Parts: sequence; structure tokens; C-alpha cells
Amino acid sequence: MTNTTPTSPVITLKQALEISEANHFAIGSFSPRYTPMIAAVLKAGQIANSPLIVQISHKELIRYGITAAEFGEEFYRQVKEQQITVPVVLHLDHTKELETIKEAIAAGFTSVMIDASEKPFAENAEISKEVVAYAHTKGVSVEADLGMIGTTDFVETDKDEELYTNPQEAAEFVAITGVDALAVSCGTAHGVYVVKQPKIDYDRLMEIRRLTPVHLVLHGGSGVPPEMMRRAYQLPGGGVSKVNIATDLELSLLKALGREERMTNQECKKLAPDMLQVGRDAVTQTVMEKMKHFLNSAGKADVFNK
Repeated sequence: MTNTTPTSPVITLKQALEISEANHFAIGSFSPRYTPMIAAVLKAGQIANSPLIVQISHKELIRYGITAAEFGEEFYRQVKEQQITVPVVLHLDHTKELETIKEAIAAGFTSVMIDASEKPFAENAEISKEVVAYAHTKGVSVEADLGMIGTTDFVETDKDEELYTNPQEAAEFVAITGVDALAVSCGTAHGVYVVKQPKIDYDRLMEIRRLTPVHLVLHGGSGVPPEMMRRAYQLPGGGVSKVNIATDLELSLLKALGREERMTNQECKKLAPDMLQVGRDAVTQTVMEKMKHFLNSAGKADVFNK
């Protein structure tokens, strides 16, 4: 298993978000969902000279038939093969089981997310604190979830219930757990917006930011209008530093391939080389568009060297 080295562009989530928040842009946390698309996401970051996060959730690992070790191996292979120089984080998204988190850390993930948001506050805090204690000894950042973000496709999460994050609870939660980043619920949703449209509660975001010292994460970035997102990371006093984007990547891939149904990872790997390239090109283009017009992260890799 290849891990980070002093000369590696692979960094932790905490390192990445400290820079993005200080420079008023957001870093995209992109889920390729299929291992052949990891190359496409990394290529986009290199071309756009943008820091980025490559992620996959526990449910995505199961849904697409991938192991954390397989995902991590392909990630590090592509970093080396493409000679990636922009800062990049390997992140395990929504995960409820400590065992999966341990597997991901062993596979070289530099950031993990524990999602116990469906639990009562005290239990969520206790579980998250346990993950922090383990991950920090390995030099790995931890994101946790407080509140509950809804979903329309049930790929990343399995509930459509939404519960907005309480700013005072957020402050208490961060103090108890010691997490490095906090995913907050303030109006976005996982998946495609069909009936309900995104509406970000900026006042809530600002109050959470005022009360907590950690970096804030917005899940459900696919389908959010660019102007709405820009305001979220340019709020007075700091706003969102990390934005998760998954559905838009898969939609662009399937559209390029002329497919409507999702594949398994093995099906994707068995695509003809020319079709695989068509899909990769579409994903690369989508990620670059997000970096340039949605996140304001294009061209920002250089600030990591200052």
C-alpha cells in the first residue's frame, strides 16, 4: 500500500481546508464512484491547477462493488502515473462503521467521515469522538455530521429525512469530539433536485461558523446554482470550505456513454477503451467546470506553496 511521503501531493483534509478557508474558496470533494474515473477527476485538478478531494462513501463502495483497498490502490497509482502535483486529499465519505474507517486508513485514506447523524446527539458525539481518537493517532483527519441532509437517490445515504443543524449544538459537538470538519445541514440534498429546490440558510451557516472553530462542509453540491454556492464560501467571517459533488459526475459519465442505468465498477472496467475514454473526458470536463465556475478553486493550487 502506497502512503503519503514528504514529497507527495497527498495531504490531509485539515491541511487542505485551512488553506481554502483562509483564501475564500471551496475545495470540491468529488466522488468518481467507479475506479476508472479516478483518473479523470485527478486529471481535471491538474489541468485546472486546483486542489481537490477524491472521495467515496461506504454505501458507494457497496453499491458499485469496490473495496477501500482497491479504491486507494487505484488512487495512488493514478497520482504517480499522472505525476499529479496539485494538493489532493483521499477521503472516505459517509461511513457508519469503525471497521470500514480502519480499512480505509490502512489503504492510505488521509481523511474519513463518521456519520452517526441519525443517532441522538450524545451518542453521535460519543461515536465521533471514538473515531477521532483512532484516526488522529494515524495522522488522519476526521469529518463528522450534525443535523441530517436529505436525499433523492439513496446512493450516499439511506434516509430522505432532513434536520437542520443547530448552531449551539454544533459548538458543543465540536468541543466534545475534536473533529476537524463538520458537515452541516442547511438546505441542500444528496442526488438530483426534482421537486424541492436547494435553498441555503446563510444565516444558519454564519452562526455555526461564528460558534465553531472547525471547517464546514456542504453535502449535496450537485445541482446547486453557482451563485448560491459562491455566497456560501464567501460569507463574512468564513463559510463553507468543502463541497461534496457526486451525482453530477455520474450523470455526465452516463450521458456520454448513452446509458441511463448505473453500472457496477466491474462493468465500467470492462468498457471498450474508446468508450472508457469518452466517459473519462466527460467527467474531466464536468470537474473542471465545477472548479472554475462553482468553487473558485481553479488556479488556487499555488497558494499552498506560499
